[in-house]
Amino acid sequence: MGNEVIAALVIALTGVPALGIAAWSGRDGSAHARGTGLRWALIALCSFIAAIALYFSGGNRSAALAVGIGFAVAVNALAVSMVLHLRRGNDGAPRK
Repeated sequence: MGNEVIAALVIALTGVPALGIAAWSGRDGSAHARGTGLRWALIALCSFIAAIALYFSGGNRSAALAVGIGFAVAVNALAVSMVLHLRRGNDGAPRK
């Protein structure tokens, strides 16, 4: 197995816990819990897409770098979205 296969598998495996957290956090059924679960599921989806893209980059260093940068930007944007969502609270009103 080449390095690109191992790197893709590692990134894909990092998405599995996020998918589990998405299912666990969305189990309440409230709108706030569903929003939190959705953000965790999107983080897992970003991991899976990045793993597939890294695998298909075929060892091309510049393509792998572009995938890594895109993955980091997407996950950080979703993390900021989750922090803002959690700060909003259960009632949907922003905290002061």
